[in-house]
Amino acid sequence: MKPDQIALAIAELAADRKAVDIVELDMRGLTSVADYFLICSGRSDRQTRAIHEGISLGMKQQHGLTPTRVDGVTEATWILMDYGDVIVHVFTPETREFYRLEQLWGEAPLKSFEFEQATSVA
Repeated sequence: MKPDQIALAIAELAADRKAVDIVELDMRGLTSVADYFLICSGRSDRQTRAIHEGISLGMKQQHGLTPTRVDGVTEATWILMDYGDVIVHVFTPETREFYRLEQLWGEAPLKSFEFEQATSVA
């Protein structure tokens, strides 16, 4: 998979777990660390763990990809998942506001993701 395809797949999996404010920063030309940062938020530490698990399981089952490194699951206020060319940051709202990665990397082109949420009909 190409890095942009990986980022989109991760964004879709995060949305499936009700992640909010899903954005992609295009880091190409700005750093050699990764091509993209995928940033999203969960409403609580419990939800950030669920988002992490959804991404991990989905990427492994659907694409055969596992992160080379994962940090922050215990505290779950900022979970970092390293997929090589794509680094995933799953934040609680307070931690995201504190670190402000979008502002720190303000020169990076930003793409927001909006996904339709499935609704159940009784």
